[in-house]
Amino acid sequence: MTQTFVSHLECSITGKRYEAGQIHGLSEAGRPLLVRYDLERLGAEITKETIGASADPGFWRYASFLPVTKPQNRISLGEVVTPLIPLDRSAPGLGATPGKALIKDEGRLPTGSFKARGLCLAVSMACELGLEHLAIPTNGNAGAAMAAYARRAGLKASVLCPSDTPDINVREIAQQGAGVWKVNGLINDCGKIVGQGKEAVGWFDVSTLKEPYRIEGKKTMGLELAEQLGWKLPDVIFYPTGGGTGLIGMWKAFHELKEIGWIDGPMPRMVAVQAEGCAPIVKAWEAGEEHAPLWEDAHTVAAGIRVPIAVGDFLIIRAVRESNGFAMAVPDDAIMATRDQVAKEDGLLLCPEGAATVEAYRRALADGLVKPGDSAVLYNCATGLKYPMAQVDQTLDKNGPIDFSVFA
Repeated sequence: MTQTFVSHLECSITGKRYEAGQIHGLSEAGRPLLVRYDLERLGAEITKETIGASADPGFWRYASFLPVTKPQNRISLGEVVTPLIPLDRSAPGLGATPGKALIKDEGRLPTGSFKARGLCLAVSMACELGLEHLAIPTNGNAGAAMAAYARRAGLKASVLCPSDTPDINVREIAQQGAGVWKVNGLINDCGKIVGQGKEAVGWFDVSTLKEPYRIEGKKTMGLELAEQLGWKLPDVIFYPTGGGTGLIGMWKAFHELKEIGWIDGPMPRMVAVQAEGCAPIVKAWEAGEEHAPLWEDAHTVAAGIRVPIAVGDFLIIRAVRESNGFAMAVPDDAIMATRDQVAKEDGLLLCPEGAATVEAYRRALADGLVKPGDSAVLYNCATGLKYPMAQVDQTLDKNGPIDFSVFA
């Protein structure tokens, strides 16, 4: 058995304890369950050097901080430690000090997005708990990750997505062996159908935060970041926020690391970045509320953060407030302009959601919310190759004279 330090699960809003090693969805209160660990024992038995010496690929090096107990249930598609890439050439245009802003490029993971982290853990625990059929609502990348890991594990996968989900994502999901259906609605509408199908079909719902383990997978972003920075943390983290699993997971990771004494000093300020066309968390944060009502007529080019309502809204908002961070919405035209700027100046092809974090960083610098010398990590959550790019029409005729002045 792999060494695991899980002690129990806990309702995120009532604190009620649930037994580990059993199938759980939401708590009785209808809220996310959080995995809790015997951190005193973990800290006594596992060291930073243990992690550093691990031969496990990517985030599986943090197996001691994860709930999977049996090695055969650790499903892998060749995960990697994703790089931190400084914004140098584009920094002056953003108002930043070169090298102070780092892009955490999650597009290097299997299926090209950070969804690989959460869905890898959800599928691994599905294997551990004997589940056979998984279902998920998705804006694209989560469905692709679930499809890939489920098929790798030999599990059946059903995926429901809004009808305007980027075609490349829909094809990717189908190509990786999942059943995929397009729904005439948004991701929350897809989620309702998945919930209704639990009794009729018998599948298990792996929607964002409706099972306990996607948080644990996303938590590895925080563990990995801390290790990459020499077990220190940046001043501020900008995170593209839809369902918010990653922001919640990182905040959980930082608290666990602090409790076992691996990090000290102030926590990073957490910034939840949304699009102006779908900003329920921003609206709730600005109003001083803890829950965010359904955002009507949600729309944005950044499909991954088009989440009109989040079951873990209060966890996102608590993390932002506890960290002295903030929430910010940015417009679609600025998102795409920033994507183009960073690509042309720094050679980084960001997804729209990742570009949203850079645009929010630029605005935060201009507004004095962040200082140019602050160390900042901006999450690019997926490869930009999955998204439409500008048409290229320049041609050369090999049979005619070449005007080489065009290359000057």
